[in-house]
Amino acid sequence: MERSELFEWVKETYGTAPDYPWNDWNAVLRHAESKKWYAVILEVSVQKLGLAGNQIIDILNVKSDPLLIGSLRSKQGYFPAYHMNKEKWVSIALDGSVPDDEIKNLLDMSYKLTRK
Repeated sequence: MERSELFEWVKETYGTAPDYPWNDWNAVLRHAESKKWYAVILEVSVQKLGLAGNQIIDILNVKSDPLLIGSLRSKQGYFPAYHMNKEKWVSIALDGSVPDDEIKNLLDMSYKLTRK
């Protein structure tokens, strides 16, 4: 799933649009009412994820059930949360390695975990 597809889906599903608090390419998705973050989209070097190479990719950070995070991180396309609490958040590569339905399910979980 690409960044633009993700933004379109969350707008249709939750009525939210990306917020750019750092005035750059990195974006936050917030609940319309509580303003809590339920997702963060960041552009990072694959080296910062522990991979070889010089590529820059988009990742999606979502909040998850701590019991699920360990099993997710053992799968391709998942990483310890980049710049977030690693016990409660997980990073997902937006490079096609994780199926769109899986990303949507995790976004939905994160949305529910971070609401009022």
